[in-house]
Amino acid sequence: MGLLSDPNRRRALTNLLTRLNTPICIVCYLAAIIWFMGLAFEPFTLRTYMSENAMGSTMVEERFPSGERALSTAKEFDAHKRKAGGMPVEWLVKTMQARGLEVFTQSFSRTLPFPDENKERYMVRGTNVYGILRAPRAPRTEALVISAPCSPGNVNNQAVGLLLTLAQYFRNQVYWAKDIIFLVNEHDLIGMQAWLEGYHHTNITGMEYSPLQGRAGSIQAALSLELSSDVITSLDLILEGLNGQLPNLDLANLFYAFCQKLGVLCTIQGKLQRNDWDTTEGYTHAAQTMMLMVLKQASGRAWGDHGLFLRYHIEAASIQGINSFRHYKTDVTTIGRLLEGMIRKLNNLLERLHQSYFFYLLPSLSRFVSIGYYMPAFGLLAVILLLRALDLWVHLDTPVLAEVDGVSEAEQSSSPGLLSVLTPVVISHVTGVALYLLPVQLQEMAVEHFPVSETEAVVLTAIAIYTAGLALPHNAQRLLSGEGTEQGWRVLKLTSLLYLAVLLGCTALINFSLGFILAITLVPIAACITPHIPRALSALAVVLLSPGFVILYCVFIYQELIESPVSIREGWMLYLSVISQGILDHFLYGSLVYPLLALFIYPCWLMFWNILFWK
Repeated sequence: MGLLSDPNRRRALTNLLTRLNTPICIVCYLAAIIWFMGLAFEPFTLRTYMSENAMGSTMVEERFPSGERALSTAKEFDAHKRKAGGMPVEWLVKTMQARGLEVFTQSFSRTLPFPDENKERYMVRGTNVYGILRAPRAPRTEALVISAPCSPGNVNNQAVGLLLTLAQYFRNQVYWAKDIIFLVNEHDLIGMQAWLEGYHHTNITGMEYSPLQGRAGSIQAALSLELSSDVITSLDLILEGLNGQLPNLDLANLFYAFCQKLGVLCTIQGKLQRNDWDTTEGYTHAAQTMMLMVLKQASGRAWGDHGLFLRYHIEAASIQGINSFRHYKTDVTTIGRLLEGMIRKLNNLLERLHQSYFFYLLPSLSRFVSIGYYMPAFGLLAVILLLRALDLWVHLDTPVLAEVDGVSEAEQSSSPGLLSVLTPVVISHVTGVALYLLPVQLQEMAVEHFPVSETEAVVLTAIAIYTAGLALPHNAQRLLSGEGTEQGWRVLKLTSLLYLAVLLGCTALINFSLGFILAITLVPIAACITPHIPRALSALAVVLLSPGFVILYCVFIYQELIESPVSIREGWMLYLSVISQGILDHFLYGSLVYPLLALFIYPCWLMFWNILFWK
């Protein structure tokens, strides 16, 4: 405290930080990247362990015997689905009733803000069917959910067959302390959203649905099944939910523990675990797995039906069967026993999962990186913004040197007018509001005047508004009427630096991956931008590090990491699809990535763009 209270020492510290500002910022940036990449190195990670005492042992005897019956039920379900031309509601109701469940249905409808060309739908109508197995030894105040989406074609039939067979097997057991809900939802996430809103008596997305006639207790955990083949070589665990939310780590630990017990090959991000961590190949494999999780979490999408449960503080995960044509095979009976073991362990819970981590990264299923390990990487980037803001604050009171008759004299710095600073801030945010509102609202006008579909109109309008924002400096200067000063851009940059630091800090607390990716690309711009650097080269660098281009880079990097590289044209089409899906996810499910980028990150980037062209 003496260092800060003594004016001389405080002045000396300030002078040191301003004199070494640039070297310290460079060191912090490099250290942040090295720290983050080092997180995939096994000695720097922690071994996973079960924190919840009620699930600490896998010593339950799994007896599920009906794998062949599950496959025959899947074929029967497929036949009725083909006959009905969609979800066979009546057959599902009769089948669940025959298994002793209390069966209910829920109809729903949703008109999309614009057509979803990926799944070819606009007016969505469907029905959810669910059956409740009441707990014989409990007051029925808590529940577990096992769900399987009814997908078009031959997709996920085996999951529905296994779900119905598990319901029949569970009905004959007497040890259940929680209600178990067996849910078959139509139209994937839209149907799941309708069911969750109906179950919790909420309507946050404008969905139209019939009220649920049957309810169980408070849902403690949920598992979503995705099995589309009779032959399964491995099970992949999907954790990433809406807005980057993750379930409690104990749920992943439970899945991994039963895979180890039953000898089931398990993966995360579709990648097998390697034991040669001390080799270059082993480290690269772990780094790729972790980077895939970072990219998927940063997207803010729900990567499975489980992703929507997390909003309601329900720990959930999706289990996806993979047939990768390996020699290793897992039969449906073993998968059923794995699910039986997991449900029995969740049935033992006395309270919600809370003792393990909610913020983590997984380079493998047996190792994890906690928030205390990865947050310093972001902190190093945030320090750069604060150091540059401190440097500007100190120099704001420094007199400007002016040369008169060959002699440099100190000129009293003029205070920047409020208009010179406020105008670019306001214009930037008005542009952000236009980017958020106009693409969806102007789609009909665009379709009338241009030969494009509604989806193309929305995406191209968003790109057009994004590009039009580059004209901000010229519009701002017209409004300023020559009021721009040397001190003006410094005040604007100081404001922008602090604004960006707050934005990235809040984002990283909710979705670390998104905050870190934005920080890696925006911090160099924020630190280096001034009106006195070469404009042509600097403008190119600023554009290439803008949020729109960052999304494009992430598309190509993601395709490389999943070992499915694409050409430039294919990458561009995927980029357009990502933009349309991001907007749809916001309006359908409440994803916050699109409004965050449009209303806050993009305007902040425009403020730095205006500083570069300050006159």
